[in-house]
Amino acid sequence: MRCRFHLIVLTAALLATAACGREPQSGAPPEQAGEISQGKATGEITVWAMGGEGENLGKLAAGFERENPEAKVKVTPVPWDGAHNKIANAIAAGQTPDISLIGTTWMGEFAKTGALRTTPSAFDRNAFFPGLWSTTEIGGKSYGVPWYADTRAFFYRKDMAERANVKPPTTWDELKSFTQALQEKGGAQHGIYLQAVGTGGWQTFMPFGWQAGGNLVDDTGKFTLDTPQMRRALEYYTSFHKAGLSANDRALPGQIEADFVSGKIGSFISGSYHRSLLTKQGGAEFESKYDVVELPKGDSAAGFAGGGNLVVFKGAKNADGAWKFVQYLSRPQVQAEWFAIQADPPAVQAAWQDPKLSGDEKLQVFARQLKVAKAPPAIPTWEQVAAAIDGGLEQAAKGSPAADVLKTMQATATSIGTGN
Repeated sequence: MRCRFHLIVLTAALLATAACGREPQSGAPPEQAGEISQGKATGEITVWAMGGEGENLGKLAAGFERENPEAKVKVTPVPWDGAHNKIANAIAAGQTPDISLIGTTWMGEFAKTGALRTTPSAFDRNAFFPGLWSTTEIGGKSYGVPWYADTRAFFYRKDMAERANVKPPTTWDELKSFTQALQEKGGAQHGIYLQAVGTGGWQTFMPFGWQAGGNLVDDTGKFTLDTPQMRRALEYYTSFHKAGLSANDRALPGQIEADFVSGKIGSFISGSYHRSLLTKQGGAEFESKYDVVELPKGDSAAGFAGGGNLVVFKGAKNADGAWKFVQYLSRPQVQAEWFAIQADPPAVQAAWQDPKLSGDEKLQVFARQLKVAKAPPAIPTWEQVAAAIDGGLEQAAKGSPAADVLKTMQATATSIGTGN
């Protein structure tokens, strides 16, 4: 899951049921042991994975089974649009698989139920990008392992920039003048597309908030949406909409890449997954017409950290085998192999040095962005808070004063609470 899908929040009744907890199923080692045994994995290891990950993971599991001939990995593909409820219902019923892929923004919610095992010490957090590892941590403990990464970078029409005689931007000031040039001299109807409407706009906006020195919560866990730093970021972000540099309406599925290929928009911010969409829309020859660079900096560099984590449930029948499979999936060479199969950017830093990835300069931009990427707090109520931020973005982009919008965001987030 790349944090760009519609999510459904657990109902209060389900949370209450799941929070009651349950004993591990028969044969599962004590959760508090937190270690992985020596030797090869044995027995059946059940895995739930969503989307293309679920369809293709079996190809990668074959290598694990060759190394562990007495183990068998059983992968169940799960559609993303039903995954949240399926996992929640499995937790409530005490019928979870051994392992599941979980979107990073679901971590706080599911950890709150008490259904996830803590991550064994055998996993080195320093092997992963810091922002990604932080998505596994709730209350000072880790409850999973980052599997693949999602972060955002700046896509722009290289041919339009050459026509307008401008270089790719590295700062906020340059971003404004760059998009103006694409619009006034490069031929774009809109110099940039910055999401203002719909689910997930916060993912594009929050890097600007972090770059301005803002945060979503403070050290005590209280929301900090209404601050001078966040106001500066929101006013800057929505200034593109108010100046006509970015449209402020909802983009239909496929519209961004179609408008980028046609030249209607000159730039946008998105993840590496958009590269294949652009190739599909514009053909292989379109690759030479655009480029990707790191996000222009504010007071500091920052980006969005998301993606998918692997968790092992307390009710796992084969927890030891499950963690060994997660270890296998975390090897740098296996992460690089997975990228070749599924195009999921690696969460393990060393994997980016593999020849499959190191020679692709556009892709390496995302590796550099991941080094400064941050994630929202891993709290059970995050999806509700995110919806409040999305709603505020739309209001501000359509003309509401940033100060008023942030006050409403703050009040709404505070009333929702963190769920901890």
